[in-house]
Amino acid sequence: MDFLDRHGSQILGLTRIIVGLLFLEHGLAKLAHFPPVPMFANGPLPPMILASGAIELIGGALVAAGFFSRIAAFVCSGMMAVAYFMVHFPGGFFPILNGGELAIVYCFVFLYFAAAGPGAFAINNK
Repeated sequence: MDFLDRHGSQILGLTRIIVGLLFLEHGLAKLAHFPPVPMFANGPLPPMILASGAIELIGGALVAAGFFSRIAAFVCSGMMAVAYFMVHFPGGFFPILNGGELAIVYCFVFLYFAAAGPGAFAINNK
């Protein structure tokens, strides 16, 4: 598909921006309670949730902007691997049953961004 070959960098850049913004939204929900998520609304959050929220907020912003995106994506990928094994895997082996599909997808998409680079539209495009 010649069209996709010619625009690979732009598609990678748009995918990076969208995934970064979606990840940032998880951090905003945990730290700023926006949008309000009932799971995070009841009192002070445990330190592990606060740490993950900070990584999601800062890492998502860096990935979306394309600023130190390879390093940020690598950290976000690792955080999602840890999140899967700490939170989801104890609930069962199959991701569809333990609710871990999104954690796995984020883990490997961020790992791809770390390896492939930011694509187009990045602040520090290297």
